[in-house]
Amino acid sequence: MASSTASAMRPTGFSAAMLAPGLLVTCLFILAALGLLVFLAFRHNDGSLLGSGLTIENFITLATDPLYIRIILRSLLIAGVVTCVTVITAYPVAYYLSFHAGKHRRLILFLVTLPFWTSYLLRVFAWKIVLAFNGVLNSALLGGGLVSEPTTLFINTPYAVVVTLAHAYAPFAILPILVSLDVIPRNLLEAAADLGAKPFTALLRVTIPNSMPGVLAGAVVVFVPTVGDYVTPALVGGPDSTMIGSLIQAQFGKAQDWPFGSALAVLVMLTVLLVMLLARRASKSWSAA
Repeated sequence: MASSTASAMRPTGFSAAMLAPGLLVTCLFILAALGLLVFLAFRHNDGSLLGSGLTIENFITLATDPLYIRIILRSLLIAGVVTCVTVITAYPVAYYLSFHAGKHRRLILFLVTLPFWTSYLLRVFAWKIVLAFNGVLNSALLGGGLVSEPTTLFINTPYAVVVTLAHAYAPFAILPILVSLDVIPRNLLEAAADLGAKPFTALLRVTIPNSMPGVLAGAVVVFVPTVGDYVTPALVGGPDSTMIGSLIQAQFGKAQDWPFGSALAVLVMLTVLLVMLLARRASKSWSAA
């Protein structure tokens, strides 16, 4: 028994030893980058890339300038709406895959993950073609006689950003929800049915509560990249959809104000960290309930 246990542990230890150098180098690079980012956030912009002195001026500007406050709140609002829309639309797909797809499960899973096979940029451009002033949607409305001229409601609006981001990150919500649904013991649902619960009641009282850890995981996975996205707002959002990611890109690009760009990036990281902590706490509460 001891021999078999030792032989079972030997490959794991060997694999860990082989992975250790690569993991160590990766962690060092990540910590060095984060440390440099935090260091730059407290530097004064004197025209050089690394700035000079130590100051909290960048954070004071972020906390007091109405323009930046408005963009930060808009970023959180759009990311929150995208997360809600994505999770709400992903749940039925995951539920069907887990309970009703049967032999078609692999095909549907393939279709769900198919967008990963194409570039994110191409997917955003595809939505731009659909939503554009002379795009697919306006052409369909004109052809059906529903409008007399192309409408500007689809492109260069926050709604276009929400639709595009929700489609782009839908698989990130579907997969964790699917995993949480798959591990629900089916005898719980059978017990609920034996006790007289209707299917909808069983869904509300058994399935959804037991799948909440997957729902929270999917929400976090969608919210984290969405709040810092700058490609989609730039291509389909227009000036009224500028998000904090666009500001960071501009500070490190045209403005060449690396200290202020670093302060923005630190703010995004702290926001993401706070969301992850809240999600972890909520997940523990659901598990303990």
